[in-house]
Amino acid sequence: MDKSKFKLKDILKSLRVRFFIIVFITGLVSCLVMHSVILTSYEDRAVNVRSTEVQTQLRILANHLIVSNYLLDTSSEVINAELDMLANLYDGRVIVINDDLKVVKDTYNISQGKTIISEEVVNCLKTGSKGTVSKYDQANGYIEIVTPIIESDLIQEEDVSAIGKSSEVVRGVLLTSVSTDTIATTLNILSRRAQSLEVVIILFILAFAAWVSHTLLKPFDRITAAINDVKAGYTDEPITGPNYLETEQIIKAFNALLKRMKVLDDSRQEFVSNVSHELKTPITSMKVLADSLLAQEDVPNEVYREFMTDIGAEIDREDKIINDLLSLVKMDKKASGLTITSVDVVSLTEVILKRLRPIARRHNIELTLESKRAIVAEIDEVKISLAIMNLVENAIKYNRDEGWVKVELDADHQNFYVKVMDSGYGIPEESLDHIYERFYRVDKSRSREIGGTGLGLSIARNAVLMHRGSIDVQSKLDEGTTFTISIPLTAATVNTTAK
Repeated sequence: MDKSKFKLKDILKSLRVRFFIIVFITGLVSCLVMHSVILTSYEDRAVNVRSTEVQTQLRILANHLIVSNYLLDTSSEVINAELDMLANLYDGRVIVINDDLKVVKDTYNISQGKTIISEEVVNCLKTGSKGTVSKYDQANGYIEIVTPIIESDLIQEEDVSAIGKSSEVVRGVLLTSVSTDTIATTLNILSRRAQSLEVVIILFILAFAAWVSHTLLKPFDRITAAINDVKAGYTDEPITGPNYLETEQIIKAFNALLKRMKVLDDSRQEFVSNVSHELKTPITSMKVLADSLLAQEDVPNEVYREFMTDIGAEIDREDKIINDLLSLVKMDKKASGLTITSVDVVSLTEVILKRLRPIARRHNIELTLESKRAIVAEIDEVKISLAIMNLVENAIKYNRDEGWVKVELDADHQNFYVKVMDSGYGIPEESLDHIYERFYRVDKSRSREIGGTGLGLSIARNAVLMHRGSIDVQSKLDEGTTFTISIPLTAATVNTTAK
């Protein structure tokens, strides 16, 4: 029982089934409404035509009754024949009532001489000038028509203004019941034919609903098949082909995701390759130096010291690469979050520059700081220090002798800005889109010469993005480079912890 309910629930979740149900119900309801409207319209029209037809004949008959003075003398065979013919023609009943509410003539011959007190008859006697009134009783299958018998008298008075005018006096009422059996029979015939036609239409609607639901969802089936192929590893090609506007949005999103996955996969492979190469190079150098020492006998102390110094340098290089990699791994972990504190950004930058000035002095680089205002921000001090330090250290290392590096601090009511400018060699325009890639080097020979790992800018960018900030670069060859980072003054990240 539970399995059947589960399967039914899954079936009803299907978009194809829902399309089928919607189209089928829409067609079925439209068919039933049309059936009801057509039959109702026919019935109303037939009743109106029948009422109008009988009313016309009753008005003529009422005139005959006045002319032959039938209300006082019912012996006229002609009038009686007309009354019986009218009753037989419409399979009904005609009752002639005088102004005293007494039945003068009944074609059924069961109410003659009786008094009829009926609201319709009384109203007709009082307001006969308003004409004939009819009422359709659908439940019992007849039309009741009340027709006044009106006598018109010419006014002959001494008043000259009234001469020639006539007055109407209601002398009696014709109460007629007309059967609607023929209308009901016709309705039944039409209804049976309509039902037969409806069966055909419903079968057509079923087939149409199945075709529509299948056709409309074909693009979704193709998308599902393509995604399954990608998941199974059969292909990594983007989805193409004609689609609806809605499925095009899904395809664009999927193709963008697929492209992103390819980029990430390529980046991962390149990263692994670069890491392997970067870690292998110092080890290879140390291996060569160690083998050279072992291959020699009675090595002089000076040579031994020189080789050991080179081995120590390679170890430092290996250590720097590993430390930078660890920094990147920590920043890539979303769960690590930020440790937010209120930090004096000016004081923080002064401390960083103080640490880097010995390096700047070795290259005769002038290192200056300009702050336009006091800045206090809610940031992760360690990560922002790492970002600023990498930018300033790169500006020093990739600079000319006797050059300069300038750091500017500024802020508005939302963000603070750190601008690092240098007089270095600049970055080619074609390299600007790649400088944040891990292990990417603009000038590989110079980077290796000064001990760069190619990870500094990636670390700086990650630190800025974790604070929901932005980093921008402007550079011209042989003129210098300017990095500008913008960070909100108030922490706006979800993954934060306060000290």
